[in-house]
Amino acid sequence: MVSTARTPGGARLARLGRGLLSHILLITVAALFALPFLWLLITSLKTRNQVFTDPLIWVPHPVMWSNYVEAVTAPGFPYLRLLGNTVFYTTMSTIGMVLSSTVVAYAFARMAFRGRDTLFGLTIATMLLPSVVLLIPTYVLFRTLGWVGSYLPLIAPMWLGGAFNIFLLRQFMLGIPNDLTDAARVDGAGDLTILWRVVVPLTRSAIIVVALLHFLWTWNDFMGPLIYLDEAAEAPLVLGLYTFRGTFGGQPEWHLMMAATMLAIAPIIVLFFFTQRYFIEGMTFTGLKGA
Repeated sequence: MVSTARTPGGARLARLGRGLLSHILLITVAALFALPFLWLLITSLKTRNQVFTDPLIWVPHPVMWSNYVEAVTAPGFPYLRLLGNTVFYTTMSTIGMVLSSTVVAYAFARMAFRGRDTLFGLTIATMLLPSVVLLIPTYVLFRTLGWVGSYLPLIAPMWLGGAFNIFLLRQFMLGIPNDLTDAARVDGAGDLTILWRVVVPLTRSAIIVVALLHFLWTWNDFMGPLIYLDEAAEAPLVLGLYTFRGTFGGQPEWHLMMAATMLAIAPIIVLFFFTQRYFIEGMTFTGLKGA
C-alpha cells in the first residue's frame, strides 16, 4: 500500500502545511514586535482619560490629532530645533563613521604592511571592552580638551572609525577578486584611486548597511548627549523627550508624550521604508561575503 505522504498530492499538502505553519509563526512574531508600536500610536490619539482604562480602549473616540499639535507647541518640546540638532549630530557622525571605517577597512584588507594583523586584532579586541568601562576615562579626556558642552565628543571619535564597522567592511572587501585591484594597480592607479573607483562601488551594499545601522544608533543615542551636552538648546530629540516629561508638572501627560515620541521616531520610520531594499540587499550580500 502506497503511503499518502509519498504521493504527489500528499507531498503538495505537506509543503502547503509547512508553508502555512511558517507564515503563522512569522505573523505571530511580527505582531509581537509591532504591538508596542501600535500601542504607542493608539495612545498618542487618545484623550487623557482614555490612556489607562479597564478594559483597554483600542480604538480612540474621538481621535485626538490635536495631541500632535499640542506636543509640538509645548514649551518643553521645541520640535523643529530638536529635530535640527538630531539631524546635524546624526549626519556628521554617520559621514565620519562611513568614511573612516571604509579607509581603515581597505588598509586591513588590501594593503600589506608590518604589524597589520596585530593592529587588526587590537582593533577587534576593543569590541570586548564594555562602554561603561571607558566612560570615565573618555569623559576626563574630553574635559581636559575642553570639548565637554559641545558636540565634539560625540562626533569627533566617529571620524576615527568603529571596530565592528571596520570588521564588517574588511570581510566584504576580502571577497573582491584580487585581479580587479591588481589590474588597476598595473594601470598606474594608487591606493586612493583603487579605493574610490574600484573597491567602494563594489562594496556599496555593505557601506549602506554600515551607514544605516550607525544612523539609527546615533538617532536613538541618549547617554552620549546626556553626558556631554550642557545646553538645552543643543539637545537632540531623544534628550528632548526626557525633559518633556516635566513640562506640564505633576503626573506625565502620557497621551502627549506618546505623540511627541511618534514625532521623534517618524523620520527614521520614513527612512527605513525608503531604504529597506538596500538594507536587506546589503545584509544579504555582506553575510554571503563574510561566509
